[in-house]
Amino acid sequence: MKKKIVLVISLAIVMLVLASCGNGGGEKVYIYSYGDYFDPDLIGMFEEETGITVVLDTYDTCEEMYPVIKNNSASYDVLCPSDYMIERLIDEDLLSEINFDNVPNIKNIGDKYMEMSKEFDPDNKYSVPHTFGTAGILYNTEMVGDTVIDSWEDLWNEDFSGEIVMQDSIRDTFMVAEKILGYSLNTVDEDELKEATELLKEQKPLVYKYANDSTRDILASESAAMGVIWNGEYLYALELNDKLEFVVPKEGSQLFVDSWVITKTSENKENAEAWINFMCREDIAKQNFEYLTYSCPNVAAQALLDEDVLNNEKVFLTDETIDNCEVLKDLGPEGNELYSKYWKEFKAE
Repeated sequence: MKKKIVLVISLAIVMLVLASCGNGGGEKVYIYSYGDYFDPDLIGMFEEETGITVVLDTYDTCEEMYPVIKNNSASYDVLCPSDYMIERLIDEDLLSEINFDNVPNIKNIGDKYMEMSKEFDPDNKYSVPHTFGTAGILYNTEMVGDTVIDSWEDLWNEDFSGEIVMQDSIRDTFMVAEKILGYSLNTVDEDELKEATELLKEQKPLVYKYANDSTRDILASESAAMGVIWNGEYLYALELNDKLEFVVPKEGSQLFVDSWVITKTSENKENAEAWINFMCREDIAKQNFEYLTYSCPNVAAQALLDEDVLNNEKVFLTDETIDNCEVLKDLGPEGNELYSKYWKEFKAE
């Protein structure tokens, strides 16, 4: 009898565990994101509210993330890539359509940002905007003196040799040269790419460092006078050094939208949707903006921000600035290979 009782209790425990694991596809969600791209306090808040454990890994660039997902080298549920990479992931059937019944807070994302997303997710089936913005030049007003900084060409000014920081990223770096030359940042014309490569080679002796996440700190510490950076870094950089200023060059720039997506191989899809829904809640989006200071597409959260922040055109871009920018597109296998070829040539110089 005791053995039977023990057996019944054991079976009951197993059934409860299985039922718990089956609820929402499991008790974990595996996230792969740009480094430091949301307030880390939100992880604990999400876990406490949902009982779902967050496992977070990070990457520096989409090019680092892509082969991991393409080759299924690790099992992730949620990613936060940029526009052009989302387009590639959709084309290669590496993403799962989001069940928006599980993401009711999608209502907080502004219509114009959903329209922007159609550039890479035509039916808004696979992605939910997390941040948006543009690239520009962050510069130290004292270190540049009387020089007016308003053009990408200023990054080729020999007066600032050894004081210039460039992005260490294929598409972002080529974008600067392409805009100077008057070409689209999505060009796949080989002659135009050759010309852009030669221009970047000419600049190379002037560059202090090719960097990504560290650019803000390099400029704040006055190790360099100017550098290419995202507008979302401006407010935080200004807190570190009030001599810093930001400008979107007159030639135009790239408009980016970074979004939450769910992998095709996700084993915890409902938990992934719970994470995305959580991040779309207005109080959470506001808290995240105050930590990250990247432009927030959540209009319900925007309504909670101070007007001086919301009206800051360096943070929340004007329609004029947006209209003068291009969204990066996936270039297809041949186009991507062409960029890779000339990037390697440039790096080897």
